[in-house]
Amino acid sequence: MAHTNVSDALIRAQADALISTGLADHGYSYVNIDDGWNIDPNSKDAAVHGQARDEKGNLRPNTNFPDMKGLTGYLHSKGLKGGIYISPGPRTCAGYEGSYTHEQQDARLFAAWGFDFLKYDLCSYEDILQGKHGREDLVKPYQLMGSILASLDRDMVFNLCEYGLGDVWQWGREVGGNFWRTSDDVGSGIDGSLWKSMDAYGFGEAGKEHAAGPGGWNDPDNILLGEILWQDKLVPAPLTHDEQYTWMTLWAMLDAPLILGSDLTKLDAFTLTLLTNDEVIAINQDALGKQAIRLARTGGIEIWEKDLDDGSKAVALFNRGDTEATALLQRAALNVAGRWRIRDLWEHKNLGEFQPTFHASLPAHGMKLLRIQPFRHHSAQRN
Repeated sequence: MAHTNVSDALIRAQADALISTGLADHGYSYVNIDDGWNIDPNSKDAAVHGQARDEKGNLRPNTNFPDMKGLTGYLHSKGLKGGIYISPGPRTCAGYEGSYTHEQQDARLFAAWGFDFLKYDLCSYEDILQGKHGREDLVKPYQLMGSILASLDRDMVFNLCEYGLGDVWQWGREVGGNFWRTSDDVGSGIDGSLWKSMDAYGFGEAGKEHAAGPGGWNDPDNILLGEILWQDKLVPAPLTHDEQYTWMTLWAMLDAPLILGSDLTKLDAFTLTLLTNDEVIAINQDALGKQAIRLARTGGIEIWEKDLDDGSKAVALFNRGDTEATALLQRAALNVAGRWRIRDLWEHKNLGEFQPTFHASLPAHGMKLLRIQPFRHHSAQRN
């Protein structure tokens, strides 16, 4: 169930927090409104807020959003960008008005309001599909909106949210998508466990690396760290510290969009440290844009490797198991010649020369993130 208690005031507060916490200084720049900003035409909302569309067919925000153009102006004045949400179906996930048969009109309105980002959530378009999930059926609504966005005189990031149906990573770029959800909602949990859903959907990106690259990315969903809405309550994410390090590390290695699904006004020091490690963010934002590949899997231990633009490599050692275990990285597996050095990116610590083998003891659900670099590369890092 979507959390729809959103308002102009809440969005402005998140924008203010993005600045005051320093997150914006580390590259976080979009403040996105999700479901609940407009009107549910089939509920008491219509009586309270009026009809979902005006006499010209334009979408109407509910009274929690009195001035959309003023809101995006506020975001832009702070050097930030704004995102909006809608479904290609008749209704959104929470039952609010969707864009079905009004696609061009809605896209032009979003651009006129000044938005920079559109999340397009399949939701009630499932009713239009009537159980059909073939590629042609799934492509149709996203191809339509993608072509409309391309025709506008405003650049908008296009987020395809259809839960990985029809292997969207194989065609998301073709319809103009900038990133595409590859799974169900990580926030819905598996067996009531946030860790299990993050683990399944994040590590489930193995094999999809061919689809990712500059301009188009695989998206295993938002990062839920800090105070999150969990089981209808705003609570600290039900994860250990090691699990939270693993989440941020895996998303960085996957080149996944770093979109936070938490209340930024309630960030604690630990979470802020997780989100603002520039050495880790640099792995995610590396200009080469190559998603990591899984090199090895032995029991609960996995080793992932990502080529970087400067010729170095990021290597992540993960323990998906429920007990402490040792990860063994073989230099030969990386196919590197000459002398290379290792740096621990979470500890900000140089570990010396890369030997034929590297061992790391990892706690349950823990990890280690390394940057392996030829000695010929000069580094300003000290330690």
